[in-house]
Amino acid sequence: MNKLFDNVYEFTHPLIQHKITILRDKNTGTNEFRKVVEELGMLMGFEALADLETVDIEIETPIESCKSPVIAGRKLAIVPILRAGLGLVPGILSLTPSAKVGHIGMYRDEETHEPHEYFCKLPDPISERVILVTDPMLATGGSAIDAINLIKKRGGKRIKMICIIAAPEGVKKFHEAHPDVELYIGHLDRELNKAAYICPGLGDAGDRIFGTK
Repeated sequence: MNKLFDNVYEFTHPLIQHKITILRDKNTGTNEFRKVVEELGMLMGFEALADLETVDIEIETPIESCKSPVIAGRKLAIVPILRAGLGLVPGILSLTPSAKVGHIGMYRDEETHEPHEYFCKLPDPISERVILVTDPMLATGGSAIDAINLIKKRGGKRIKMICIIAAPEGVKKFHEAHPDVELYIGHLDRELNKAAYICPGLGDAGDRIFGTK
């Protein structure tokens, strides 16, 4: 794993990189694209949640009693940024099926490229949970920054975010806006183009996950 900033990490695991290549291919169909995004949610979530706190409890095995660890306190809250962030949720839920799921709706103005909120529903109490925000793409960083602002305003404290690919411009902006939030990315791409799309990127993740174009 590469550390890009104090709070920004880029995965180097070959399985993650292999699956990102599948997503980049314009010939990858909707069904396969959706499945690979789900798999990346599981792989990236596994790594991002490596520091979850645990507590030992007393249990009975078929052989004897023993103390064994479980996740401590309130468990995870997964908060996808709609709509593309939904694609990563099933993979993370396969690891933490008891996690609560919130939703944040953001859309991007096609002319200014600025994000606008249209929906926010978070598990309560959000302040007591580790919060994992998901979005396949971090382009300008505006949507991610605004989504985390919303979570913080509602009491969220322990926040992490995972993105499959990111642009340098967005990573820098995110780091400056939220240095206290850990950001995990699958790959740091080259740049944003004039239309604020990530290059080489993988196209519109939401359209490719849901089959809309």
